[in-house]
Amino acid sequence: MASNATPLLSAEKVAELLRLIKGADSVELKLTVPDGDHRSAVAALGMDVLDAQIRQVAFFDTPDLTLNKSGIVVRARRVQGKPGDSIIKLRPIVPDEVAAKVRKSPSFGIEVDAMPGGFVCSGTMKAERDPAKVKEAFAGERQVSKLFTKEQRQFFSDSAPEGIALDDLSVLGPINLLKLKFTPGALNRRLVAELWLYPDGGRILELSTKCAPGEAFDVAAEVRSFLTEQGLDLAGEQQTKTKTALEYFAGQLKAAGHSAVPG
Repeated sequence: MASNATPLLSAEKVAELLRLIKGADSVELKLTVPDGDHRSAVAALGMDVLDAQIRQVAFFDTPDLTLNKSGIVVRARRVQGKPGDSIIKLRPIVPDEVAAKVRKSPSFGIEVDAMPGGFVCSGTMKAERDPAKVKEAFAGERQVSKLFTKEQRQFFSDSAPEGIALDDLSVLGPINLLKLKFTPGALNRRLVAELWLYPDGGRILELSTKCAPGEAFDVAAEVRSFLTEQGLDLAGEQQTKTKTALEYFAGQLKAAGHSAVPG
């Protein structure tokens, strides 16, 4: 049975969230569904798995996750039937503290991710990539740095811990996932479902929807009400797709005897 006991944000946290949203380009509302509720959620929301798109994601970090500990995510992605992409993401960030040159770049965006009981603001530098070259990098047949534009490489250099270069990084992945965009009739708003399939048999099902900063609270209330009516548990423990993937693949690297020291 669904529970409505979602942790409430303190007044200070709400004020912080409002400041971050004011400086963001978009807001993404997220919810992970408890593993035991996946089938019931799919049925309740009328999701058709045959409409899902296959994606493959890999991260790049040191075996001891130095970048992740520093708030940096380096990632590339292959998408069924579409171009691939690469990103350099910083989180958390404060929008007002981003360099003017970076903020004005059409490749850069600021987004607030909000989930039950918490939120984080991130800045992402994104570029479209040739999927064949992304596949080569995943297989270790192409230098990591070749997946990123000059602008992205500079963004990384300005943000990364001293002494770590893109070509020092290990490939963490790839991991396969299914992404489905759908609009439940009763909600009249597009939702996105992502099912991440981890090599050890673990799964994370995330539901999300994006909206403009100015409508974030209204959309959150609308979606929360709808999901509660469908019987979804909004108070379950929230899982992080990226963190889970990084920790799994970093563990595999260490088990294989890879050094935690770059180079």
